[in-house]
Amino acid sequence: MARTRAWYLALGYDNPYVWAHYADVPFAPLKKPLAKSRVAIVTTAAPFQPGKGEQGPGAPYNAAVKFYRVYTGDTARDHDLRIAHVGIDRKHADLADSGCWFPLPALRRAVAAGRVGELAPRFFGAPTNRSQRHTLEVDAPEIVAGCLVDGVDAVLLVPNCPICHQTLSLVARRLEAAGIATVVLGAAKDIVEHAGVPRLLFSDFPLGNAAGKPRDAASQAQTLELALRLLESAPAPRTTVQSPQRWSAGSDWKLDYANPGRLSAEELARRRAEAEAVRVEARALRVATLGSDPEEALPRHKQGNPA
Repeated sequence: MARTRAWYLALGYDNPYVWAHYADVPFAPLKKPLAKSRVAIVTTAAPFQPGKGEQGPGAPYNAAVKFYRVYTGDTARDHDLRIAHVGIDRKHADLADSGCWFPLPALRRAVAAGRVGELAPRFFGAPTNRSQRHTLEVDAPEIVAGCLVDGVDAVLLVPNCPICHQTLSLVARRLEAAGIATVVLGAAKDIVEHAGVPRLLFSDFPLGNAAGKPRDAASQAQTLELALRLLESAPAPRTTVQSPQRWSAGSDWKLDYANPGRLSAEELARRRAEAEAVRVEARALRVATLGSDPEEALPRHKQGNPA
């Protein structure tokens, strides 16, 4: 949260975002053994959209592919989901292996091995609106209703960017209040714990790779297994387990993300102009999609129009 706040100030936005925070946390114990449970995934990744610009490895932030309504996908099919639309760690996170942020293949293997009873028939895509009210009043209830219709017993929620972590924390809270056990697989520990969730599996990895290391099936399988054990064993809400996996031998990679101190004045000016252009584009898309702009408490640019 501190890094994100400093980054927005450096970009010229002087209205710091107010992160969601709750003292009380709902908690729904797993009602069945996992071997008999139906498990769903909630993701913030976006379906690939041909013709809407770069969306793969090395792609810059792409507001054109950001989505603003809940979507679903058939878990019996493979899906090309990407994270070029979010503020992930573009220098260190892997954007080529979707298993790092969408653990459907690993979950299928867990079902085949009998570790999990069955996949839910569909997964859910959660929009990462910065409006907490819109998430709580519109998006989260839609996901909860869908999970209840699908007879879901437990949900894995995998966020990517800072706001994704808050969004899925709010969704997890609503699912738990409805009696559905959840675990957030996250890489932004402070945001999730600040919001207050029942279970968090924290991987100290670059933002965007919370489901495991790229091209490393063993890492992704271990990450999933830790999340499943947390579903089974958490004694109370606010239970956080940290994965023992390390991203690399050193920790210098952590200093690069959203760190204005590591950029030249020229590069920071370029990033500032780019961020403002994306903000304007994203706002137009929200209005076009939803009929209005639901986002609240957005940073406001010192020289620009208010969001």
